[in-house]
Amino acid sequence: MALSVSVITPSYNQAEFIERTILSVLNQRLPPGCSLEYVVVDGGSSDGTLAILRGYSNRLRWISERDRGQADAVNKGIKMTRGDVIGWLNSDDIYYPGALTIVCEFLDAHPEVDLVYGDADHIDTADRVIEPYPTEPWNFQRLTETCFLCQPAVFFRRSVVERFGPLDIRLQYCMDYEYWIRLGQRGARFAWIRETLAGSRLHPATKTLGQRVAVHREINRMLKERLGATPDRWLFNYAHAVLDHWKVPRGTPIFSILVSFLSLLAALRWNGRISPEMRSTAREWIRAGMRAWKQSLRLS
Repeated sequence: MALSVSVITPSYNQAEFIERTILSVLNQRLPPGCSLEYVVVDGGSSDGTLAILRGYSNRLRWISERDRGQADAVNKGIKMTRGDVIGWLNSDDIYYPGALTIVCEFLDAHPEVDLVYGDADHIDTADRVIEPYPTEPWNFQRLTETCFLCQPAVFFRRSVVERFGPLDIRLQYCMDYEYWIRLGQRGARFAWIRETLAGSRLHPATKTLGQRVAVHREINRMLKERLGATPDRWLFNYAHAVLDHWKVPRGTPIFSILVSFLSLLAALRWNGRISPEMRSTAREWIRAGMRAWKQSLRLS
């Protein structure tokens, strides 16, 4: 069975990168009988993005209008398309050559799989690889502790949206992570392809780099809503993000002490209680910080 693929790019003021994104999609070669439908949903860019989109009007569809954020734009794109398989590629990320062929052939051979994800790289502004994205085998419990699916390397069947609904437009940062959690909770079948499919760009304007504390707050709220409690690991991550924002040097006694107290406060804020495991870990960190502090005072 030949599958059709719909790729959706939500866009807003990414003129520096969007042409590379577009070409990474349009230059894909699909297996015989498969087809590609490409839609860019722009939020009203004012930086030259629209001129680039006009230059590709004969090879893709696009709209530009105000929206309610990235999730809203992706949902619009899903409604505008008809492909059997949906890929969501942000306007600063790229597909690697052959990615869509790998995905189509896998899903065609595994009709029981709802969502497939591959490996990915973090890339810089010049498309150079910074590091591999930390992708892992599918395990729902592990997913609640860390997001090991790299969003541009994820593809899902349209039936997933029909069964489980679209992205949550209330979310500004972790709409992809919430979607994977929701699908996993409700029984969607995931599969990992050991092929590097995409590059996820890191640069100062990236939401997850530039607004880390806000990102972690939203993740904590989302996980509390989805799971009933925010996992300890995410509470510790939040405390680390706050201290990084405050520019407290890591590896110092004061960092160990403060990260412990902030983690305990975060547990009370989101969960209304402190787990025995967090209590024990925080206690050890505080003790280690106090010992190091006293040692530094003796040496001074």
